[in-house]
Amino acid sequence: MRRRSLLIAVPAGLVTLAACGDDKSDSAKASSSPSASGSAAKPPKIVDGPLPAITAGVKFDEKPTVAKGSGDPSKNLAVKTVIAGTGKTVAEGDYIQANYLGQIWKTAKVFDNSYDRKTPLVIQLSPQGIIDGWRYGLTGKKAGSRVEMAVPPTWGYGTQGNPQAGIKGDDTLVFVVDIQNTFNAKSSAKGKTVPQNDAKLPKVSTNTDGKAPTIDIPKVDPPAGLSSTYIIEGDGPEVAADDSLLVQYKGVIWDTGKEFDSSYSRDALSSFGMQQVVKGWQQGMAGKKVGSRLLIVIPPKLGYGDTPPSGSDIKKDSTMVFTVDILAKM
Repeated sequence: MRRRSLLIAVPAGLVTLAACGDDKSDSAKASSSPSASGSAAKPPKIVDGPLPAITAGVKFDEKPTVAKGSGDPSKNLAVKTVIAGTGKTVAEGDYIQANYLGQIWKTAKVFDNSYDRKTPLVIQLSPQGIIDGWRYGLTGKKAGSRVEMAVPPTWGYGTQGNPQAGIKGDDTLVFVVDIQNTFNAKSSAKGKTVPQNDAKLPKVSTNTDGKAPTIDIPKVDPPAGLSSTYIIEGDGPEVAADDSLLVQYKGVIWDTGKEFDSSYSRDALSSFGMQQVVKGWQQGMAGKKVGSRLLIVIPPKLGYGDTPPSGSDIKKDSTMVFTVDILAKM
């Protein structure tokens, strides 16, 4: 598992798809990372400075070099759009995909950055997901924007600071954030539509309006083995066995066509580590491209077999059918 950002809380896994008997969850692996700070009592006043200069790496998505803060920082949240993007507007509660660098105002010591990890951060702008400075400072910005922020302790890590990162309780933090993308409950796969020519497999709709795709199951016996095929093929990086993902999904039972679980019905995206889910998802998603919509047919031996989750609509030895939109790696 790649090193996780200091900014994030442990992502929630899918309850229905949790792998039986596997305690090696993403939560356990990320236990050394501090969670987001508690929310301040009221929203901060947002001002436009002071902010230190960006002296190198001035283009969008380039690793920046930021000068040391001069004088005393504002006690308010200082936010400046350095480069204005033209993409979708970020709303509170959205997930953003971004590269970032964070350093301490008075020393210019860099305590975290995603550029060196070659992997952007994907995180939800929620009280449970991110420090308040990001939640308030990035809401309303557009994808494609570079935003610089100076975050006082009240909207950062509070008076306790973050000893793991060398952040003291009175440190103001400076961030440069390059917002690559934003996702919400209406997000869908994006890519080329792939012909569905196998009459023995379900047909899945290719709508990309954020509504749940339809799944039309043929009146034949399900395949004996795992089937994982593209419905829409994206052009993102391939999914690896140790990845964490942000997805939209819908699951139905082959025999009845009845839906038993769906992120669409909850009007909320789902995030999980690949090691948290049933083997059918692990094997069916490995090697597939981010941005894609998949049809995954999971036989009982790679699903729940004769031990389905208590209280679910999944019966013993059920073949499960999923449509999954892989939105981003986390």
